[in-house]
Amino acid sequence: MSGFKKFLLRGNVVDLAVAIVIGVAFTAVIQAFVKGFITPLIGVFGGIPDFSAWAFTVNNSRFAAGDFINALLSFIIIAAIVYFLVVLPVNKLQERFLPKEPAPAKTRECPECLSKIPVGARRCAFCASAVDAVAV
Repeated sequence: MSGFKKFLLRGNVVDLAVAIVIGVAFTAVIQAFVKGFITPLIGVFGGIPDFSAWAFTVNNSRFAAGDFINALLSFIIIAAIVYFLVVLPVNKLQERFLPKEPAPAKTRECPECLSKIPVGARRCAFCASAVDAVAV
């Protein structure tokens, strides 16, 4: 049981729990914004006073297209906010502070004279000794 307690109190789990709670609250705010402001604006231009209540019926089956559009708009707004306020800044920080992978070496040392020669060379340009070919 102590292992489970250590797991729960580890920083990553607590951070994840906080992120989920904040994400749910943020989603509720965005959904209220879309339902209260965005879809009524679309409804004004579309001639429907309450766009979120828009639905159509096929063979006595009701399809709530307005609710779907509300959910779709909420998703797009949340995705855009997460991308522009979280993903882009984190990527910029990683580019700035994390070390980049070193470029593959273009030269190597000659085993005879220790001068720099191209990786694919089969003979040293300085001492003319034959060297083992290396696949590039």
